[in-house]
Amino acid sequence: MAIKHFLQFSDFTLDEFDYVIDRARVIKRKFKNYEPYHPLVDRTLVMVFEKNSTRTRLSFEAGMHQLGGAAIYLNTRDSQLGRGEPVEDAAQVISRMCDIVMIRTFGQEIIDRFAAHSRVPVINGLTNEHHPCQVLADVFTYIEHRGTIKGRTVAWIGDANNMLYSWLQAAQVFGFHVNVSTPKGYEIDTSLVASDNRNYTFFPDPGDACADADLVTTDVWTSMGYEEENAARLKAFDGWIVDAEKMRRARPDALFMHCLPAHRGEEVSADVIDGPQSVVWDEAENRLHVQKALLEYLVLGRVG
Repeated sequence: MAIKHFLQFSDFTLDEFDYVIDRARVIKRKFKNYEPYHPLVDRTLVMVFEKNSTRTRLSFEAGMHQLGGAAIYLNTRDSQLGRGEPVEDAAQVISRMCDIVMIRTFGQEIIDRFAAHSRVPVINGLTNEHHPCQVLADVFTYIEHRGTIKGRTVAWIGDANNMLYSWLQAAQVFGFHVNVSTPKGYEIDTSLVASDNRNYTFFPDPGDACADADLVTTDVWTSMGYEEENAARLKAFDGWIVDAEKMRRARPDALFMHCLPAHRGEEVSADVIDGPQSVVWDEAENRLHVQKALLEYLVLGRVG
């Protein structure tokens, strides 16, 4: 069987996502009911981290154990990758000793090169360009709370980062629209967006982007790897905070999401992230459930 990777959101078809989301529902229900479910007994996940993590490591490591398998943590600082071993060589070795690999790194080209030389499926745990697992969890969370996301409007408030690029790919797959508002100088890099993507509209004013949205979402203003830009970003992003005023412009039943960690008072106000429209804690938990379904699918294919 051909190896299937999940390196960016567009790697899966709508049919595949529908299947994974259905499996996530089943797996989450078993987890909540304390029903043992161990389809990945004697299977091993290797997790390669070049960027720090809380939710990614915890959700993948706990998830693999809950599925009956084993998870091994590798930090590039503590492995030969940190001493200059070619990515291609590391892929050959690591993939001969496990069943699936998750990588959290900087450039997308790193994970692309690894996958090209891997004998097992590779999952993108985050790169500078894409964060597909998080957006999969976000889509699943929206469906849990509001039903289908097809035809809905998602407002993205912040810079054009890996989250936005995954949201734009998801919009094409699921058939929803993204209202994008980024400060000047932090706009979309069109080279990272499919030329036929008509599922987004740019708004210079973040409040206008929120108008009639079904979901409002944002991210920290300074992501990992851009810390030296923090002072400039704080100045440029003035006015882009998701606050109660912007949420009032969204639909009355609109949800708020944030991939976390959050800085209250910067990209989101405390009354929004801790308010009744916020589903950030469900969103964070759902990383566990959708990734368990993803691991099951990539290792075993369709089951049941």
